[in-house]
Amino acid sequence: MSNTILDHVAEQRQALKKFIGNNMAKLGRKCSEHISNPEKLDKLLKAHFKGSNYCKYLWVLDHTGHQLTATVSRKKLKEEQRGRDRVSRPYMQRALTGDPFYLSDAYISRNRKRPSLTSVQTIFDDDGRAIGFLGADFDLRKLPYTAKLKLDKKGWMQMKGDPAIRGGLFAQQRTVSAMDEKIDDVLSLMTELILGHGVFHAKLHFSSSRATVWLVDSPFDYQLLNIDELTDASVCLAFAKRDYFDKAIVPRKKLVKIFQQFKKLRFADETIYLRSASLNVVNGKVGLNFSCDGSHYVSYDEFLEKDNKFWFGVK
Repeated sequence: MSNTILDHVAEQRQALKKFIGNNMAKLGRKCSEHISNPEKLDKLLKAHFKGSNYCKYLWVLDHTGHQLTATVSRKKLKEEQRGRDRVSRPYMQRALTGDPFYLSDAYISRNRKRPSLTSVQTIFDDDGRAIGFLGADFDLRKLPYTAKLKLDKKGWMQMKGDPAIRGGLFAQQRTVSAMDEKIDDVLSLMTELILGHGVFHAKLHFSSSRATVWLVDSPFDYQLLNIDELTDASVCLAFAKRDYFDKAIVPRKKLVKIFQQFKKLRFADETIYLRSASLNVVNGKVGLNFSCDGSHYVSYDEFLEKDNKFWFGVK
């Protein structure tokens, strides 16, 4: 994940920690009044679900980490959980170090295989002594989300691919594909589809002679175009006429330059060459995958600044 996404994860965790922590602290104070009466604790936890839509399970432990109550959910009480030793669980190790409230990292639940969280609130008596622990499990689907993800439009990302492909790199050589033979026609058609027919994201697979395109009219789907369609100008008739997307940040005049740079990278070297390339005119990202199975994701303006010497060490 990019730093931007990780930053949003951190923001959301802080919001959830505050939200869950406040509720757990209130419920923990109520539990302290009945710590010696497991039946009343069961009823208290069950009643909590009437006003909460977020929690999956609740349970109370004694000060040694052994479960006093059943494991309580909205629909039932798991009586077999009473007496369970939870002291070895990671969340309890943190709670036993003295943290009054702990929210775990997200994990995949054992039974339902969903992203989940566990929180533990220390229960104190009137003198401030720890007398037990209130635990809660949460399904991430049920928790409120407050963080708003902003699209990352900056930063160069490079990713290494399959080591087996890199290891045999110099034993391979580019084979002329059907798209290579008609590359000018293909690039011209792709330019037209973007400028006049609502395509906002396109990926060209040079080696396998196909393309995938996403349209503003159906952004949750994509169209697969084979080489016959990519070399037939009349294919434009199959796509509705649409002006260049108003959310596009790539200038119209830059499209031809970007596609011509794709062509140069495809033919610049017989061993290290471009296998596929993509352009998204909304976020301005160019994606490149080379024969060494290395991938790059870069903004279109940075991409246009680099020449063959940068990519291959040659003019």
